[in-house]
Amino acid sequence: MRNLPILLLLLASTSLFAENPRWKSGLTDQRYDITVYRSVSCGCCKGWIDHLEDHHFNVNDVTVDNVQPYKTKYGVPPKAASCHTAVVNDLIVEGHVPAQDIKRLLGEKSDIRLLTVPGMPSGTPGMDMPESRKDTFSVYSVTHVGEVGEYSRHSNY
Repeated sequence: MRNLPILLLLLASTSLFAENPRWKSGLTDQRYDITVYRSVSCGCCKGWIDHLEDHHFNVNDVTVDNVQPYKTKYGVPPKAASCHTAVVNDLIVEGHVPAQDIKRLLGEKSDIRLLTVPGMPSGTPGMDMPESRKDTFSVYSVTHVGEVGEYSRHSNY
């Protein structure tokens, strides 16, 4: 019994209570300011924000009654839509895009204006609950002239 506090401390520092380790690769100390527009009632959006903060983003979390006006303002195509819209520098981020992909694109010279994970695939950051399945998903890019491409693909680990 006298070792119980030490045992609890060790358990709290293990991966049981840490973010999903599959998103730890690509972690950098580079900090970016990002504004996220989301519904106040959306738990998965908060999970994605936690993921961003774990990857050294400074998050301005803006809760709104309706995110659609922000999708329209930032030119998110309906087929690219998800539950939240974010802006970092001049880049629009739609949905559960991994922080590593955002940081990689911000470090590149590119004509890409939007990264998106349409819908809400299971296993994406914020949708990666321990008991949920981990689907393979793609992050899509949209350029300033409207060209769509696959930016990255993430497989079930």
